[in-house]
Amino acid sequence: MSNDKDQSSFSKYGLYTVNENLELTLPETMIKFERIGENAFSYFRQDSEGKIIEKMIPATSNELKIELAPIRPLNHPARRTGYVFLKFDKEIYLSQSSAASIFVHCPIEIGIFLIRDTKRESLDWVTCNPTNSRFGLYGSPDTGTLCKYAEVSLATDFSDSIPYVEGVMKIIVENNLNSGQTVSKVIFPITDNSLYYDDSKSVLDGIKVTLKKRAVVSVADVQTDVVSTDWTKSPTWEASTSNTTMEMGLE
Repeated sequence: MSNDKDQSSFSKYGLYTVNENLELTLPETMIKFERIGENAFSYFRQDSEGKIIEKMIPATSNELKIELAPIRPLNHPARRTGYVFLKFDKEIYLSQSSAASIFVHCPIEIGIFLIRDTKRESLDWVTCNPTNSRFGLYGSPDTGTLCKYAEVSLATDFSDSIPYVEGVMKIIVENNLNSGQTVSKVIFPITDNSLYYDDSKSVLDGIKVTLKKRAVVSVADVQTDVVSTDWTKSPTWEASTSNTTMEMGLE
């Protein structure tokens, strides 16, 4: 499999119907569905690391309906956490009592879902960028928070998504402190952020970061900020958390 293909040759996000055979092509990834019986289909996937997954799918009709959609980057190399640590390639400076809105790239994975009536069932997932998928620890080794870690660049706007690899999210930063502050990272539970897709691009719900005092300590309060978009909302691969806030210490 080659990664030199033009983006237009890759399969788009969305709904597909399998009657006999279906082949989906992503960067360095091949997915195939094939009928193997009256009410049975086979599933084959070879990913960007050369790993092969094969499954048999019994069906209640003579066709399969599936959805290919971006999902949260929590499964590769292993599912260990619901938190994400985004390290900006450029620091953000805010004067006292000021606010700013920025767009950043955020890693994604891709989910393959079976559609049964109105329900989406999680069949498989892939990542098209395994080299940028690793863990990081926020805090001390004994009490810190395990996160999926990524070094990310600023984006121009929601249209600046990198197909199949990174979506775009908006971050609002509000400095309620009486001095200027520099923000170089955000840590938050991404299980509260939905994803949305159009063609091969994706966006995520954003976050609002409020720099403030708690007692005598300066902290950053992080909350989910739902994006307003007419793009298609991705199915949920995993359950959301019950807590939509995260506090970070300021360096």
